[in-house]
Amino acid sequence: MARVKIALCWLFALFFFVAGIMHFVQDDSFAAIVPPVLPFPKLIVWVTGVMELVFAVGLVLPKYRKAAGFWLAPYLLAVLPANIYMAMHNIPLGDMAASPTALWVRVALQFPLIALILWASGNIGRRQIST
Repeated sequence: MARVKIALCWLFALFFFVAGIMHFVQDDSFAAIVPPVLPFPKLIVWVTGVMELVFAVGLVLPKYRKAAGFWLAPYLLAVLPANIYMAMHNIPLGDMAASPTALWVRVALQFPLIALILWASGNIGRRQIST
C-alpha cells in the first residue's frame, strides 16, 4: 500500500507542478475564474501558482509529504469558489472548453480529491501502533 501512496503523491505532484506553471503561462485565463468579489485577480493567480509549486515539491519529498498533503486540503477548499464560479458562468480555462456538466463534475470531484491527497500523504487512514 505504501507504494500506491507514494505513486499517488508523485502523480499529484506532477499535476500541481504543471498547474502551478500554468498559473504563470495562462494567468489571464486563471484570472478570469477568480470571483469578481475578490481584489487583484492576477496577484491571486500568481500566489496560488507559487503555492501549487511548493505543494508539488513537498509531495515528493518524504520529509515534507505529510505537511504538503495536510495544507493542500484547506488550499483546495479555498480555491473551490473559483471552480464554482467557473461552472456557474461556463468559463473555459484557456483553450479547454468544457461542458457545464464537466465543470460541475470538476467541482464535485474536489472533495474526493482532498480525501485521496490526505490519505496518500499519510494524514488519514490506519494508524501504526508503536510497541
